[in-house]
Amino acid sequence: MNGRWPGASTSLLLGCLLFVDSPHCEAQNLIPNPGFEETDSCINGIGILPPGTGPTHWYSAYLTYDHLQSCLPYGAVNGLPMNKFTYQVPYEGNSCIGLFTYHKNGASEQREWIMVPLLQPMVPGQTYYCSLRANAAFGGNEQYPQIWLASSNVGMLFTTYDRHWYWGDPYPEPLNTAQVYYPQVLTDTVGWTLVSGSFVADSAYTYLMIGNFFSNALTDTVHFADPSSVFPWYPWGYTLIDAVCVSASPNGCDRGQSVGEQNANLVVVYPNPARDALSVRNANGVKVRVLDALGRLVWQGTVHGDDWVLPVAEWSRGSYVLRLERATEMKNFKFVLID
Repeated sequence: MNGRWPGASTSLLLGCLLFVDSPHCEAQNLIPNPGFEETDSCINGIGILPPGTGPTHWYSAYLTYDHLQSCLPYGAVNGLPMNKFTYQVPYEGNSCIGLFTYHKNGASEQREWIMVPLLQPMVPGQTYYCSLRANAAFGGNEQYPQIWLASSNVGMLFTTYDRHWYWGDPYPEPLNTAQVYYPQVLTDTVGWTLVSGSFVADSAYTYLMIGNFFSNALTDTVHFADPSSVFPWYPWGYTLIDAVCVSASPNGCDRGQSVGEQNANLVVVYPNPARDALSVRNANGVKVRVLDALGRLVWQGTVHGDDWVLPVAEWSRGSYVLRLERATEMKNFKFVLID
């Protein structure tokens, strides 16, 4: 559902544009390049990049988002899985993007917003279903990777107007609105959090922006490290985004499980960051492999019990991946060990 338009079928694309009442067309994702995979370049760098680079169709609506790519050397500033901001594998494919979703710089409230035109305008009065996957960045190869915050209000704002951001443009005032957003603090540094919702279009929206559109006063944060630490601490929140979806079909985008299904099936890995022990809940009998930041096997075994504890006090501090394997299913969880 988060994939691209069927690449071999130009006639299908035209048919969907002409006959929007078709059930097949309604299930289509209105977001081009939803996983940020399509690009003409693989450039090692962040900030302002040369024209024509970055993910196809997407562009900055405010400051400089980062295109994170697996094609770069390990540890590159915008590489995957290790980069300046985090150690993380994409939710799907080989790319994702990163945005500052909170940045307190004196009186200036800075944000990063990214924008894309929809494949077709929304129809006023029609209900649309939306989703994206988000991850709180933590534990990259920056000199002080523990500096980041987690922030609330990551979401999706639809507009009828285009707004390219250019260097030197003034910072816009907070909009304090969005059709779909995550009101809680997005603190999961291990998995990808589903941000989803639906709304009735009141205009023929033609563009989507992603980011935090609320002021600092309306945004909640959580520290990943003690601000009184001897290490430098900066009030910045950085969030990864992947698998963006907008559809007129209720089955077109991820909408999450019911609360009962989540409680019954959700594997929980905590605390994160950890110091002496890592706990795994709801994974009894699952085989476990732990890999370090270089992909080397550190530990392997089997989970015994619904609340299982892995001692990690003697392990080197840094980023790891906990891989759970059961039959044909495999899940990866990132965790960080700190002093």
